[in-house]
Amino acid sequence: MRTHTLLTVALLGLLLWASCGQAKDTTQGDSLEETEETPGEQAAEEETEKTVEENNVMVLHNTNFDRALSENQYLLVKFYVPWCGHCKTLEPIYAEVAGKLKEDGSPMRLAQVEATKEQELSLEFKIMGYPILKLFTNGDRKKPIDYPGPRTVEAMLQWIKRCTGPGAPVLDTADSAAQFIESHKIAVIGFFDNLESEAVKVFKTVVLALSDTEFAMTTSPEVFQKYGVENNSVVLFKKFDEGRADFPLSEGELNPEDLTIFIKQNSLELIIPFRLETSDLIFNSGIPLHALLFINSSVESQTALVEESRPIAKEFRGKMLFVLIDTATTVANVLNYFGVSDKDVPTARLVSMETGKKFNTEGGDLAIKSLRRLCQDVVDGTAEPYFKSEEIPEDWNKEPVKVLVGKNFASVALDPTKNVFVEFYAPWCQHCKDLAPIWEQLGEKYADRDDIIIAKLDSTANEVESLPISAFPTLKYFPADEKQVVDYSGKKDLESLSKFLDDGGVLPEAETSEEGDEFDAQGDDTGDEDVAMSKEVPTNTSKEEL
Repeated sequence: MRTHTLLTVALLGLLLWASCGQAKDTTQGDSLEETEETPGEQAAEEETEKTVEENNVMVLHNTNFDRALSENQYLLVKFYVPWCGHCKTLEPIYAEVAGKLKEDGSPMRLAQVEATKEQELSLEFKIMGYPILKLFTNGDRKKPIDYPGPRTVEAMLQWIKRCTGPGAPVLDTADSAAQFIESHKIAVIGFFDNLESEAVKVFKTVVLALSDTEFAMTTSPEVFQKYGVENNSVVLFKKFDEGRADFPLSEGELNPEDLTIFIKQNSLELIIPFRLETSDLIFNSGIPLHALLFINSSVESQTALVEESRPIAKEFRGKMLFVLIDTATTVANVLNYFGVSDKDVPTARLVSMETGKKFNTEGGDLAIKSLRRLCQDVVDGTAEPYFKSEEIPEDWNKEPVKVLVGKNFASVALDPTKNVFVEFYAPWCQHCKDLAPIWEQLGEKYADRDDIIIAKLDSTANEVESLPISAFPTLKYFPADEKQVVDYSGKKDLESLSKFLDDGGVLPEAETSEEGDEFDAQGDDTGDEDVAMSKEVPTNTSKEEL
């Protein structure tokens, strides 16, 4: 769903740009004649120059954008659209930040642009999603800086303070360095022999890009000696794991991408506890492979396994992110998604955030040797994925709508003598609940047909190889004779579903509808929670290929 939403926003933005003509050149050359303005024209011009404020946020248009840039050394501009949920969430936060900056007399001012109305500005600054925050400094509209941090009052104020101040403080003494390190959970210090060097300039760009990290610099021999640094280096000090990580400069040069990766990877704990406040770190780590360790913290022998896993986490740092999930405090839905029950604990699951594939240790336990072997096999691409499945119900074939699970899916849905229409659903999805009585009616209507099977599969508890499901409910038709699988995208009423079956799984052109997309894509009342579990499977897959 999030992927669907982002693509929708991007397409809307492109459509806006396409409808926007080339910006007209309004610059006039010197003229020998002056055109006299009427009083009405003068009044209109004065009106367009006025800048309205809403909750201390300047409202900008194409007509007053240049003036706002010229009058403010630092101008942070929010590009938004009124219908965007994330924009609505940011609005009070943005207003609070604007108020605090005004109270403190900051040189930074906050402004906003409604992107759908100001299409020329959206086109100029390549606005691809909403909301987007861009910082303009010293009136320069050519190279704005995107705000990189969390959309919270504290994070934004910290970043703004960094942008308008010296950025990274200079530590002149060993005591000041010790105090700086002691004051922060993670502290990054650049050790340089010259603060005017190109390496320092690169360091400062990274300082602005990583808004949630504390930075400092030093050229002091005393500080170099205290921390055992001999050459130009960047050192990350942390109050966990090894305590520090060093990034020596190669021949005095500093690459911003390499330094950013180094800081991000070493700012993460070797094994990160999974909870709400760490979720951003986990899902925005940039590391697609996650090793999930499931333990019960109330059992001492299981907590010991975590410590034994640390050397493996260190061995695969940068390649794989180790995450600790405590089953004593984790909600059941998380465990169900990974196919883990209380009797399985302690255990491990490896998951690729890119493909959605999951991998299980040999024997299903958390033996250290099997965990290391699995990590290496997954990194090498030789591990076989694991697909969860419920047990086959004894009465799966009793009712008009057949109950499928991972273990009996292939034998039923891929039967070359049957036309099988399957609903892939989630028990918590409101749209699935709305469809349930209609699907039952459909099953009853075709119960006497030997060549047609109506079935359903709970996709939160069962997975099918080569058939990832990205929205709920998803309806797929598996025709007989190993023909291509059909993704049903028509109306979800009994009449339309019946016509689809009677026509042999062919959708009339009028029924490849937007209504079907809306039904699937918007999800249930939880909004973005009705979301993708992995990537789409191609629609031209046949039964034989599955």
